[in-house]
Amino acid sequence: MEQQENPLLELYEWLESGIVTVVGMLLLFTLIVRPATVNGPSMMKTLHDGDRLILQQAGYHDPQYGDIVVIDRTGTGEPAIVKRVIGRAGDTIDIDFTAHTVRRNGELLDEPYVNEPTELGYDVEFPVTVPEGCIFVLGDNRNNSLDSRASEIGMVDVRRVMGKAVFRFFPFGKIGGVS
Repeated sequence: MEQQENPLLELYEWLESGIVTVVGMLLLFTLIVRPATVNGPSMMKTLHDGDRLILQQAGYHDPQYGDIVVIDRTGTGEPAIVKRVIGRAGDTIDIDFTAHTVRRNGELLDEPYVNEPTELGYDVEFPVTVPEGCIFVLGDNRNNSLDSRASEIGMVDVRRVMGKAVFRFFPFGKIGGVS
């Protein structure tokens, strides 16, 4: 003889599963990872306007050279920006806009990700030394990027780093890791 299930018990189990799933997703997307959107062309050809990213948040407090990070601009009225870490605390960064070179601590950087030679300068005088608790960031599309070369962005306090871009999930044709 078949045993009939109580419809209320079945509904309760579905609701319980749904609530656990929603709470789990909320915790995942607020504490461990979070989505972000690329705004503008400053990271071309690596990333494009409208690309959707997953950021690593949990345990990410020490940005490394070459990391692509999202920087919070709360209080400026501007959206978050996506940039590449070029310098860390104590580093001296020197950009020669005539020779189109970037040096960190006297070493010429090999930057295969750069869209075109670095020609655009802003109001920051070089060389500069990155202060404690800060990073120096540049966009990969150097001649169309507002970044640490401009005092408006300047040296970025690491507490403003929302996370490291680790995965692109949109557009679907470009799904994959980010570097």
